[in-house]
Amino acid sequence: MLRRRLSKIDRPATPGEGSPDAPLGHTDDHYHEVKGDIHAKLVENLDFASLESLSNEELQGEIHEAITQLVRTEDVPLNHSEREVLVEEVLHEVLGYGPLEHLLKDPSITDILANNYNSVYIERKGLLEKTNIRFKNDEHLLHIIHRIVAAVGRRIDDSSPMVDARLPDGSRINAIIPPLALDGPCLSIRRFGSIPLKFEDLIRFQSVLPEMVEFLTACVKAKLNILISGGTGSGKTTLLNALSSFIPESERIVTIEDSAELQLQQPHVVRLETRPPNIEGQGEVTQRDLVKNTLRMRPDRIIIGEVRGGEALDMLQAMNTGHEGSLTTIHANTTRDALMRLETMVAMAGLDLPDKAIRQQVSSAIDIMIQVNRLPDGKRKVVQIAELTGMEGETVTTQDVFTFDQQGVDGNGNVFGVFRATGIRPSSVERMEAYGVRLPEGIFAVHREVPGL
Repeated sequence: MLRRRLSKIDRPATPGEGSPDAPLGHTDDHYHEVKGDIHAKLVENLDFASLESLSNEELQGEIHEAITQLVRTEDVPLNHSEREVLVEEVLHEVLGYGPLEHLLKDPSITDILANNYNSVYIERKGLLEKTNIRFKNDEHLLHIIHRIVAAVGRRIDDSSPMVDARLPDGSRINAIIPPLALDGPCLSIRRFGSIPLKFEDLIRFQSVLPEMVEFLTACVKAKLNILISGGTGSGKTTLLNALSSFIPESERIVTIEDSAELQLQQPHVVRLETRPPNIEGQGEVTQRDLVKNTLRMRPDRIIIGEVRGGEALDMLQAMNTGHEGSLTTIHANTTRDALMRLETMVAMAGLDLPDKAIRQQVSSAIDIMIQVNRLPDGKRKVVQIAELTGMEGETVTTQDVFTFDQQGVDGNGNVFGVFRATGIRPSSVERMEAYGVRLPEGIFAVHREVPGL
């Protein structure tokens, strides 16, 4: 019974150290030592030649039987619950992602960050916390990284020590190994919910006011070009998904991303994704290449997941030449910083345009800018909605429509503050009315306190 399974699936080099029964990791060193011994003997005894012919239930039953025999033979002091945990962990090593497996099954975890084999952090509700999850050593973590990237048709080794890819469930992974990573292999997994958040959810989380949602809905329906800025993990993609839900189903949408994260619900969507160079350094397809090609695909709207380089120029030109209502995101701490970064990225296109010409392109292409921030308590909020109003001299001018003023932190560490409308009636309201979209009276006079939650 014990000597007739598995050859085509990679054999795990070492056992994992995390326990599914303990969400932040099993801390009993004696248990880990026992588990390591049992795991090593199990791998020695099992010849996994025909594993692919077994169902998960059959495989689990056979490994359970094998572990039970080993525990009985070796007289190992494990109780029934520890044996069940051991069975599940060994299954994770054989078929899954080892110590990471139960973290990937926890929907409340949004980020998994393995700095090295014995330092694993997670993000839950916007806050980082260190776990007791650990790998046996660097080789064990590297083995899991190889398994993850192989599953998506990528590779990582000394000649290509970095990889950025997307898992089948939409999660985004980034791995970097020595010699670039000095303290051993490093793995980051950014996860996305299977069901995207809607504006109703963001209102319930007090990330945005209902009046702000009404205004943004009108902006999308009136085909205004929108730029969302924010830091890493601030909720840019979530907000972009929510905004895209207001695009009419009759329009043709083309999305362009480095790693596909958008979850549009419309039926007429074409999704494009960049391609990295192959092992010979050939075959790379950049976002700029995709933007240029998209213009030949008769899109009504173009959505770029995030502008990072020279494609910013092509995006602005598209917005200025009939592709109205386009949306994109950019990394920046404020809307003013976003404008400066946009100028820098346009300069990266290599056309040596004068600064004033670039700013004119920006001011005529972008209509609305939205700033989203992750606050100290981990919550995400829309902290600024601004309208671009043109240029004064050589400066792009903006005016705030809505803002969030952080006023402090309560005794529980929760941020509290005030959402405010500035009282300014945006010039884009006339365009909204031309599209048949009318905003409620008093929407630009709201003033609402938001207590710490």
